[in-house]
Parts: sequence; C-alpha cells; structure tokens
Amino acid sequence: MRFTKLRLAGFKSFVDPTELLISDGLTGVVGPNGCGKSNLLEALRWVMGENRPTAMRGDGMEDVIFAGAASRPARNFAEVSLLLDNSERLAPSGFNDSDVLEIVRRITRDAGSAYKASGKDVRARDVQMLFADASTGAHSPSLVRQGQISELINAKPKNRRRILEEAAGISGLYQRRHEAELKLNSTETNLARVDDVLEQMAQQLSQLARQARHAARYRAIAEELRTAESMLLFLRWRDAEQACLASDAELRERTLAAAKAEAAARDAEKVRGEADEKLPPLREEEAVSGAILQRLLVERDTLDQEEDRARERIETLNNRLEQLALDMERETGLNRDAGETIRQLETEKLALNEGQEGHSVKLEAAESEARNAAAILQARESDLSQKTEDVARLAARHQSAHRFMSDCQTNLEKNEKGAQSARTSLGEAKEVRTTAQQHLDEAQRLEKNAVNASEQSEEKLRDAEAQRAQAQSLEAEARARRSEAEGEANALRAEVSALSKLVDRETSEVTQ
Repeated sequence: MRFTKLRLAGFKSFVDPTELLISDGLTGVVGPNGCGKSNLLEALRWVMGENRPTAMRGDGMEDVIFAGAASRPARNFAEVSLLLDNSERLAPSGFNDSDVLEIVRRITRDAGSAYKASGKDVRARDVQMLFADASTGAHSPSLVRQGQISELINAKPKNRRRILEEAAGISGLYQRRHEAELKLNSTETNLARVDDVLEQMAQQLSQLARQARHAARYRAIAEELRTAESMLLFLRWRDAEQACLASDAELRERTLAAAKAEAAARDAEKVRGEADEKLPPLREEEAVSGAILQRLLVERDTLDQEEDRARERIETLNNRLEQLALDMERETGLNRDAGETIRQLETEKLALNEGQEGHSVKLEAAESEARNAAAILQARESDLSQKTEDVARLAARHQSAHRFMSDCQTNLEKNEKGAQSARTSLGEAKEVRTTAQQHLDEAQRLEKNAVNASEQSEEKLRDAEAQRAQAQSLEAEARARRSEAEGEANALRAEVSALSKLVDRETSEVTQ
C-alpha cells in the first residue's frame, strides 16, 4: 500500500479544503516557517489514529480544529482524508474491496472523533491495526518530527528495538500477539470459571433432583389445592350469582313498590292541591261570617244595654207613677177633707149668718180659717194640677219608652234572626271548614304514607344495591383468586419447565 493523496479541511491552519498529492518518488514540501509544513505531518499522524493531544502540540484533541482568525470565523469540525493505493490487495481482510482505500477521520466540537474506511464506519482500533499490519502508523519511525533524531540517538535499547521492529514490518505482529495473549488469558479464565461452574453444578445436581421431586409433589398438591380452590370459588361465584339474581328480583320489586308509592304520593299531592284550592274561599267565607257574627254580637250587646237602660227608666217611671198616684190619692183625700171642711165652714157660716149676734169673732175666725183653707185648697189644687201635668208628662214619656222598647224589641228580634242566620252560615262554614280540614288531613296522611312508602322503597333499593354490590364484589374476588391461582400455576409450570431443562442439561453435560 502507498499513500497517494492527503485531504485537509478545517485542520489547524488549513481552514479551506486542501489536497496534497503524494506522487511516486520523493515529494518535498518547502516553505517559510509557520506556513503549515509540520501540520501536514501531524495530519498524517492524526488520520492514522493518534490520540495524544501533546503529539498534536495542543492541550486537547479539539485544538486541531481551526480556532478562527481576525478575518476568518472558527470552524466546528476538522476532517482529514488519506487515500492509499490498494491495487495489490495488501490491506487486511475487510479492506480489500477496492483498489483505492480511503481513511477519513472527522472531529466535531463537543462530539468526539469518528472514523470511516471506504465510506464505512470503523473503530479507531481497526484503523490503527490496518496501519500496524503495514508496518506504519501514527508512531512509525518513518514519520520523523522535530527533535526525533536526537531522541533516537539518545534512546534506550528497548526503544531502538521497537524502531527496528517497525522497520522490519513486524510491529503489527507484536500487537496482534498481545491481543491474542489477552484473549488466551481471558479464555483460560473462562475455562477455569466453567470448571468451577461444572463442579458447583455437579454438587447441585442431587440437590436439584431432590428439589425436582419436591417440585413434583408440590405440583400435585398445588393441583389438588387449585382444584379445591377452583371448586370453592365456583361455589362462591354460583352463590354470588344467585344472590345477585335474587337482589335483581328484589330490586325490581322494590322499584315497582317505589313507583306505586310515588304514584300514591302524586295522587295525595293532587288531593292536597284540590283541598288547597278549596280552602281559601272557605277561609274567606269563614272570615266574613265571623265578622258578621262579631258585628251582630256587638249590636246585640248594644241592644241589651239599651233594653236594660229602658227597663230601668220604665221601672223608675213606674215608681214615680206609683208615687204620683199615692200623692194624688193623698191630695184627693186632702181635697175631700178640705171640701168637707169648706162645707162645714159654709154650714157654720150659714149658721153664723143666722145668728150674727155674739158670733162676730167666731165669724171672723171662721172666715179667716175659710180663707186659709181656700188658700190651702188653691195651693193643693195648683200642686195637684202640677202633679197631673207631671203624670201626663210621665205617661207620655212612659208611652215613648214603651214605643222605644217595642222598637228595640223589634230590632232585637231582627238582629236575633240575623244572628241566627249568621250562626247558620257560620255553622255551614264550620262544617265546610271541618270537611276541608278532614280532606287536608286525609291528603297529609296519604302524603305521609306515600313518603314513608317511598323512604321504605328507597331503603329497600339501597339494601338491594348493597347486596348486589356485595355479590359483584364476591364475584370479582372469586375471579381475582381464580386469576391468581392460574398465575401461580403458570409460574409453577414455568419453574418446573426451567428446572427440567436445567436438570436435562446438567445430565447431558455430566454424560458427556
């Protein structure tokens, strides 16, 4: 294999894509200091797998990416491609698909490096082994850097031997031998572990056989237990199903009872509404009748008071009439006595006139007595006349009181008739009110019965729903237990199968 071309893009000072043709013979790169000659050698080392930042004269591997300048921005990646002539197919297996082998290494900031060989993603170790088999690579003595000659002169024999082995083309063999030794050591370690495992498994074989017998017995017992549990769960499920059906039937019955109770409640509400509609007119009529009765009672009390006053007045007038009658009788007696006295005096006067002699004094006395008697009679007549007028006036007042009393009695009879009519209306109103109250009480009783029936129906409905939920819970629990039992059975089957396979494998290994 021979280098034919080197491509650089974003690598150190080569910010723009650059190609370096490596022709047959000697290829020289000349230029002033700082033009990038050493960067070409470092690019070769880097593309062949160099991973030490110090070999790239940097602190980190990302320092190989162009960091920018005053007139150029920094790049985010660097890429180096190396083309090799593989027409003789001297590359290791897997890299001989074409005459030209292209090795590409690309690094991106914060992402690391990636390798490709002929367009395929490869590992850094694959690239390093590719160049090691060709007696070259990032550490090849053919790539002489600054100060390396003086290092070679002053190098130790071990380092010189490495250079000679690389020059002889056997450094790759040492690398592969080292890898083979590592693999051999790993294989020996694995074999030792296999022997230990076989010994442990041989010790465990009898224990596994005993466990297998126990597992078989356990499977039998578990099968019987599952059968019993399945039967128990089936019985519980059947009981729960029957309870659920019974609960559904009872729920339907209680739902029907609730519907009937609700219908009764609606009827009671309707009756109550009708009673409420009839009640206001009755109450209004009762109020009117009560007002009329109250007014009549007030009028009756007033008439009673007036009648009492009239009776008292009549009684007073009667007493006065009796007193006047007594006075008139007494005055009549006095008048009669006065008349008799006057007649006696007239008789005596006549007698005196006949015998005027010696009787002048008696005559004067008799005349004086007659005048006095006449004055007394006149006074008594005047008093009698006055009393007669008083009697007439009292009689007129008595007649007026009798007429007033008769009118009061007439009004009282009318008022009594009105009161009786009002009492009749009041009684009818009370009867209507009593009937309405009875209807209302009956409606309230029906409503209360309907509410009680509805509450009982709702309670029965809740009980039925609770029983149904309990039945469903029992059914779900039975199904869960059945599923759990099936899961345990499947786990036991899997465990037994694994144990059987393990025992068979151990048996086959022991047999071999």
